Amino acid sequence: MSITRRNLIGASLLAVPALWSLNVLAADSGTSPELSIERQLAALERRHGGRLGVAILDTGTQRLISHRGDERFAMCSTFKALTAAHVLARVDRKEEDLSRVIVYGQDQLVTYSPVTEKHTGEGGLSVGSICEAAVTLSDNTAANLLLDSFGGPKGLTAWLRTIGDQTTRLDRREPELNENRPGDLQDTTTPIAMLHSLRTLVIGDVLSGASKVQLIAWLVSNKTGDQKLRAGLPKGWRVGDKTGSGSNNASNDVAIIWPTGRPPLIVTVYYSESKASSEQINSLMAEVGRLVAKV
Repeated sequence: MSITRRNLIGASLLAVPALWSLNVLAADSGTSPELSIERQLAALERRHGGRLGVAILDTGTQRLISHRGDERFAMCSTFKALTAAHVLARVDRKEEDLSRVIVYGQDQLVTYSPVTEKHTGEGGLSVGSICEAAVTLSDNTAANLLLDSFGGPKGLTAWLRTIGDQTTRLDRREPELNENRPGDLQDTTTPIAMLHSLRTLVIGDVLSGASKVQLIAWLVSNKTGDQKLRAGLPKGWRVGDKTGSGSNNASNDVAIIWPTGRPPLIVTVYYSESKASSEQINSLMAEVGRLVAKV
């Protein structure tokens, strides 16, 4: 998609100090806002069942609030935001070009590929269009094509290590990475690790200014998150996010959120192993959004 003046203005709001140390404020009284939100997240988990992991960072104050922030969860499609960011990092190093065309065949299609399935045998798609399909519509074949362009899951994991993420790992491709077996380390992250990486990518200096603007533009244009975190946030707030879902009722949403007149918030939500219906899961996600609005 093209970069608009609105994207550039939105990106300018990211000009806040990029402190590398994320410190949880001490919640030493029952009236602490951080403790109150953490307790409400725990209550939300008890009410819906399953396992809920949340990390919330106010980039203006560096306040970090979390619930099960260091526990591992399956990334599912939230890895696609990292994948697109890695492509942009390679563009910055002149190792990739968003206009380069990737040609692929019918035999490379996997389940849920709403964009790529329409373009087999038509001369392929540009790398930029494939990134957009992977992030905004969660196109699975698009994600696999991007992985193939830089060394696969191991290539993504190795790059994450270079930007300071020692936790997140991708081991498989779509759709196998969504298996989400309890206790399996494959294809997992923690809410805090994903938050740190997302913050590094949209606020830090890993990507060039132009690449940060492009990544944010793709996230803001996401079409799969309207019933997740966005549903609980104030209407005037700008949101860029990437959702994910998988086996064992996994449902995830990672986001950068611009409260009106304030520096952005980074939020990561991972939910798994519940017996909740899709409607109940969406309700939980929206409730997390309402708690985020109190930060």
